[in-house]
Amino acid sequence: VMQFATIEAPATPRVRTLIQRAFITASAYPTLPLILSTTDIRVPKVTQLAANAIVEAVYWTPSTQEQFRILGRASIVPERGYRGAYPAPRGVVYEALDKEGFNWEAKRVETFDGMSGHMKATWCRPVPGTPLEGGEDEMKGWPKTLPKLGEARNDKERRNLETALSNFALLLIEPFEVDYVEFGVPPDRRDRRTRFERDWEDECSVEFKETLVVP
Repeated sequence: VMQFATIEAPATPRVRTLIQRAFITASAYPTLPLILSTTDIRVPKVTQLAANAIVEAVYWTPSTQEQFRILGRASIVPERGYRGAYPAPRGVVYEALDKEGFNWEAKRVETFDGMSGHMKATWCRPVPGTPLEGGEDEMKGWPKTLPKLGEARNDKERRNLETALSNFALLLIEPFEVDYVEFGVPPDRRDRRTRFERDWEDECSVEFKETLVVP
């Protein structure tokens, strides 16, 4: 679980909790995994990211007293043909994955289908954050769970699955900088790892320079 911060124009910070689903790594850049999460394509953070894709994510692990702050660029992978504004994947890692034949639509569908039935159903509700015109009674008519793809039992479930999948998008973070703090050791220890690219003849590698800083 991470806290994910964006900027709403002109300069209002917005933060929310996201669940990390996986890492995606290109074989050409093993030291630069993309952080994979998910989102509803209709929510305000997608518009915020379209205007400014620079984000920060924070992880806190209570058991080890460690904090990770990750500065990076976010990208969104919506359904094919989506026409709204969003930050499309770009950069060396995505280019390398394209060369490897990585299929983003297949990954989107696979990630969606791996969700619980209750989670799938959240993507066919009205737009998150909009007024609940009918009050709590309105929620009683929303689907509570959805089956896996291909297992719909009737037309209504098929339509709900289609709606949910069309609203479902991948959210990825490409790290630029990692600020790491250990609070569980006396005295506290902190370092900052900044990304840089190194050219070797006709190849390029991505590395992180580590600098110890005051906690």
